[in-house]
Amino acid sequence: MNVLGVETSCDETSVSIVRDGNVVLANEVLSQIDIHKVYGGVVPEIASREHIKGITYVFDQAMKKANLNFEDIDLIAVTKGPGLIGSLLIGINAAKVISLNYGIPIIGVHHISGHIYANYIEQGMEFPILALVVSGGHTELILMKEHYDFTKLGETQDDAVGEAYDKIARVLGLEYPGGPVVDRLAGGGEDNLDFPRPMINSNDFNFSFSGLKSHVINTHHNMKQRNEKINIDDFCASFQEAVTDVLVKKTIQAKNKYKVKQVIVAGGVAANSGLRKKMKAKITDIPVYFPKMQYCTDNAAMIAAAGYFQYKKNGESDDLYINGYSRLDLE
Repeated sequence: MNVLGVETSCDETSVSIVRDGNVVLANEVLSQIDIHKVYGGVVPEIASREHIKGITYVFDQAMKKANLNFEDIDLIAVTKGPGLIGSLLIGINAAKVISLNYGIPIIGVHHISGHIYANYIEQGMEFPILALVVSGGHTELILMKEHYDFTKLGETQDDAVGEAYDKIARVLGLEYPGGPVVDRLAGGGEDNLDFPRPMINSNDFNFSFSGLKSHVINTHHNMKQRNEKINIDDFCASFQEAVTDVLVKKTIQAKNKYKVKQVIVAGGVAANSGLRKKMKAKITDIPVYFPKMQYCTDNAAMIAAAGYFQYKKNGESDDLYINGYSRLDLE
């Protein structure tokens, strides 16, 4: 089954063709990072306009790379949420046009299910699986007992981990996007600032990063007020150690309780080198998988992979009234 994936939930315009859930024939991504960098974050209206400008180009490039025609496509999988509603609607409406013109079934896919199934492209899945979803908008632990079966065990009570990274980077005067910069600088610093590990000993699988973010910001502000020397690398290292300690400990607790056979990490923060190193060092009894770097950030290959399994499980497609949703529950 050739699945055409479409992803426009935020600031990447992406189209892919994936065969049978894991054979990537094409995965074209048009990034807007350089456009939004001057604003220090994604501007929704600008993102929507850039999607309009780039969507047909990305479709053309993907079809050429896969060496296929639209008549060869068996299913269209498009992100329906959560995300920026203006951005989502660009991809959804483009997918509808192709579905209508060529009579191809269309299916709306949850963005986070795509991040989870990015792992299937390289590794396959053996159930039950525990997925740690870490991105700019999400921090969740998800239990999967079979394909396309999601049970949320816990989630952030305030800031998502990727959001906290970007806010800390902004305070430290680092460029956007801040997460990769903090990760890089952390490699040259020391964990010597004794930042708190919020909710690390709670008896649940929830997270909280707002307090840690405020603590880091206040520490930085107070040191500036006292004219103390600030070592940015140490700030990054101390912050990253605190974050990864919480993420890894909670994951281990859930792994042990539910006796899973695999741990997978999904989302943009899955690219974080500190998290990758610590997770693999602390969990040695079962496999721990991370997607390839190109599948960590938003891309349409992951949406096509998730759409393939969603369609196989339910056997139903959506109609052309499919809509976009800024908020959408994975379960």
